[in-house]
Amino acid sequence: MYFDYYFTFFGLILLCALFSGWAASKVKRTYRAYNSVPLRSNMTGYDTAVRLLRANGIQDISVNRVRGELTDHYHPTKKVVNLSASTYGNNSVGAVAVAAHEIGHVMQKKKGYLPYKLRSALVAVTNIGSRLAMPLVLLGLLLDMFVYYGQNVSLGYYLAMIGVIGYGLSTVFMLVTLPVEFNASKRAKRMLLQEGIVTAEEAEGAEQVLNAAALTYVASLATSLVYFLRFAVWVFAIFGGRRRR
Repeated sequence: MYFDYYFTFFGLILLCALFSGWAASKVKRTYRAYNSVPLRSNMTGYDTAVRLLRANGIQDISVNRVRGELTDHYHPTKKVVNLSASTYGNNSVGAVAVAAHEIGHVMQKKKGYLPYKLRSALVAVTNIGSRLAMPLVLLGLLLDMFVYYGQNVSLGYYLAMIGVIGYGLSTVFMLVTLPVEFNASKRAKRMLLQEGIVTAEEAEGAEQVLNAAALTYVASLATSLVYFLRFAVWVFAIFGGRRRR
């Protein structure tokens, strides 16, 4: 059964790879284009992050600089927003868009945004589940072969299914990530306009940067889903074949 779908999955994985490459290229092109467009307010990414934090009454989050381009991220445990070198001191449309997006995540945590809370809760479980998925499947095969072979109720089979579920948690994580990222971008644009950091015209450019970045998460979800389906079909094919013997 699995080999019947081999070329289908191969084609889907290839399409996902092409889509992911295109999305990554688009976000870099869009970011670099608007990272060269200076703001009329002359505020940098750092200025923007600090301004938005203070405007929302947040005093316990620091803003740091890290190496790289588009390596910006919010670390809730350490209470720090890390801005990349290309964002931190740059007074461009692209820089403030990215900085505001990270503050959007800060606001999600402060406001108790449900998808954000769910994604945070899934982080540890997803890491453990994806790592144990293959070992559980292999252990299930061994149990099915040497201990419960030929019986209707197989502990090995159910153990393998736990592995499939563990592997699938990464797909669930990517699914929950989509509304989190889109919402952070929506908050970013609103805050930038409310605080007068960007003009209406500049806000359109900022939105293009944020929309381009969102495509990478769509591509990640599609790729994760295809890999999960391939893994699940492989497991069902193996156990289904053994049960028919």
